[in-house]
Amino acid sequence: MEVGTLKKEGPQEPQNISTSKKRLKNIVVRHLKKKALNYSFMVRMEKYREKIPMAMINFLQEDKWRKMMGWNFIASNSSFITKKLQLKMNNKLSQSTINNTVWKACDTFRGTLDPAQYKDYILTMLFVKYISDVHKEKKEEYQKKYKGDAVRIDRALKHERFKMPENSSFDYLYENRNADNLGELINIALENIEEENRAKLEKVFRNIDFNSEPNLGQTKDRNRRLKNLLNDFAELDLRPSNLEDNDVIGDSYEFLIGNFASDAGKKAGEFYTPKQVSTLLAKLVEPKEEDRIYDPTCGSGSLLLKAAREVGSPNFSLSGQEVNGSTWALARMNMFLHGRDNATIEWGDTLNNPLHKENDALKKFDVVVANPPFSLDKWGAEDASSDQFGRFWRGIPPKSKGDYAFITHMVESLNEHGRAGVVLPHGVLFRGSSEGKIRKALIEENKLKAVIGLPANLFFGTGIPACILIFDKDHVIRGAKNDEKGNNTQVLFIDASREYENGKNQNILRDQDIDKIFQTYKNWETIDKYSYVATIDEIRENDYNLNIPRYVDTFEEEEPIDIAATQQEIARIKDEINAVEKQMTDYLTELGFNQ
Repeated sequence: MEVGTLKKEGPQEPQNISTSKKRLKNIVVRHLKKKALNYSFMVRMEKYREKIPMAMINFLQEDKWRKMMGWNFIASNSSFITKKLQLKMNNKLSQSTINNTVWKACDTFRGTLDPAQYKDYILTMLFVKYISDVHKEKKEEYQKKYKGDAVRIDRALKHERFKMPENSSFDYLYENRNADNLGELINIALENIEEENRAKLEKVFRNIDFNSEPNLGQTKDRNRRLKNLLNDFAELDLRPSNLEDNDVIGDSYEFLIGNFASDAGKKAGEFYTPKQVSTLLAKLVEPKEEDRIYDPTCGSGSLLLKAAREVGSPNFSLSGQEVNGSTWALARMNMFLHGRDNATIEWGDTLNNPLHKENDALKKFDVVVANPPFSLDKWGAEDASSDQFGRFWRGIPPKSKGDYAFITHMVESLNEHGRAGVVLPHGVLFRGSSEGKIRKALIEENKLKAVIGLPANLFFGTGIPACILIFDKDHVIRGAKNDEKGNNTQVLFIDASREYENGKNQNILRDQDIDKIFQTYKNWETIDKYSYVATIDEIRENDYNLNIPRYVDTFEEEEPIDIAATQQEIARIKDEINAVEKQMTDYLTELGFNQ
């Protein structure tokens, strides 16, 4: 570590106090490469410069350390403090530290807002803090690179991922945390950030109001809450050089969304798919390099990101659509924090206004995944017959249950080799009427590949068990029985409903549960009381009913009862009871109670 020695500046000349201060300030700034706090502090650094390492002087600009240790102690214990300082300098910000700090910040809103609401304030502030710190670090790098040339620095910053306008950064908001109109200042900052980054952030902050009296209270209470929020986030240094790795921020964002979902209860299903279910579904659709991946009900984007991680390469594209404006904004920010800047996330109703189109037709994808709202009522059945994309040619699902509307949209969005995976309630496996007609058509078209039953109580807001349906336009299974066209005409059924871990609020799929399901699917095998490979003829015999117990027999036979041995055991127990009763009678007689 470099020691803070200074070069002599030549013969000393009489100087007034102002000149002396200026000279000392120039020396210190040149020496430390950063601005010192005040004159008295500079005097102390000058006095002890030969005994205190330079990096330690930087660190000790924090008031709490100077007050705690004192300059004489620091100078006389330089070696010991240097070792401690090195440990601190190497201790970069971990995901757990960010998680704990930001989760603590939620205390500002608990009891005031529902978690489904205050999540927007917390996650937006995390996003603003991160892009502010990234901009600050980039600006420092360019200042050093271009030696303070403002024109070249500004030109370089304009080519960064995000532009940070003046008076809009987190640091500016923190400096003005005592302002009477703090909520208004934050809103203005968000508008400025959105305007400067219109191509990426247009409308992202439109659904959140930091100056909302109904949500945050009257002016005094609102300012107090927002000041606490800024104070909590000020503890975090989110510059990339201070983070453990590149995924820390994105993973913390996902952690927070998961925790908000846990607290939000029933409303959580609107924006979050449990991570174990997302992981399983992403594995089952087997995304690969160059795939176009799509989620028509993407929520906060967690399922899309899980699918992206399965690719193992940056060479793919992500697309999604979300009907809820606030959740759509979370998805956009989530993509940016995970480095998926090119993801196309649209805001709108997928069933009534699909926005991913090519040449006025539905855009086609290699992989489609979704966890749509279960049995959505009033989904738009009245307009389905005149759908401009012709999606509902197999039949129109009932107006009170939109499950097969989502299935139909997903299948119609696949290219000729596409794969789709969707999470739905078990009713889609056996309900009749128009749903039965659509189900029959999909089976006869040989598009259904697998049906997987999941444990109950995996999802937020509902305890009912769900299932995963896998569709494949290129339904060929290596080693399986294929038809004359080379296509597999079998469907794999897996009953994974009994293998899970009991959780406090929700049950949890363990890693071994996910791996067993995936390996069974990959190996395309029948396992006693767990999975069954059914032929299309068997499904026809069951009138296209896909209810899993029709194919996977999970009945456990009870051990046969030995009637004679049981009778003997009953007789023995009666004899014991009689003996005890006789002994009780004898005791009572001895005590004089039976006379």
